[in-house]
Amino acid sequence: MNSDKAYDFIRERILSGEYPPGHALMTNVLSSAIGVSRTPVRDALRQLEADGLVIIRPRLGASVKTMDLKEFRELCGLRVALEGYAAGLAAQHRTDADLHEITFALESLKSLTERFIAAAEEQPIRGELAQEDVRFHIAIMTAARNDLIKREILRLHLLNRVVSGPAPKNREPAPPDFKASRHPHLSEVQAEHEQIYEAIKRRDVSAAEDAMEKHLQSIVENSLRTMARAENRLIAKELTKEELNYTT
Repeated sequence: MNSDKAYDFIRERILSGEYPPGHALMTNVLSSAIGVSRTPVRDALRQLEADGLVIIRPRLGASVKTMDLKEFRELCGLRVALEGYAAGLAAQHRTDADLHEITFALESLKSLTERFIAAAEEQPIRGELAQEDVRFHIAIMTAARNDLIKREILRLHLLNRVVSGPAPKNREPAPPDFKASRHPHLSEVQAEHEQIYEAIKRRDVSAAEDAMEKHLQSIVENSLRTMARAENRLIAKELTKEELNYTT
């Protein structure tokens, strides 16, 4: 269907960062780019609004979702609560097959972490590491046996990814000791994954919830610092512009 085609086209570009937060999604432009009429584009935008990736405002049209720091903090808090609860459910309901999937992802993470630390060039391994991290978390959500919570967590993951914005393409070179400073952090993350796994393995609901929440909290704090810095840069830029206008 044309609406599915339009949905996939727009969603892919939002998730890739080609359409960043705040990007205007004009129906006529999109229909021309996709090769469909405006009606399926409107249908796709309404579905993306239901997904939380798009905002549609009367008379202003549609745009990619943006968040201020307060709303982003609330989103992160909801994610921590739901994933912690899901880890507890996984400890309660997991089967041997579920545990096998979690173990597989954990062992892959351990191997990739060791390679990442030893590698001269980190970038190719970074993507693999992120993929296995997702696999680990999804295996736990699946073991929780609650499809509604799993869908909501995945939606929050996508929303987090969109509103955080794409990573800078041209990063400044890291200082010589940057890689060495990353080693303890990577080891801590791996240890946190193992604590989650062990709690689920021994069916300790409370420990699984606590371990997952502790693991996610450090990720959340880093994301919040990043967004706060971005907001501060924007405020500084706006103030400078106002001052320049004031003096002309």
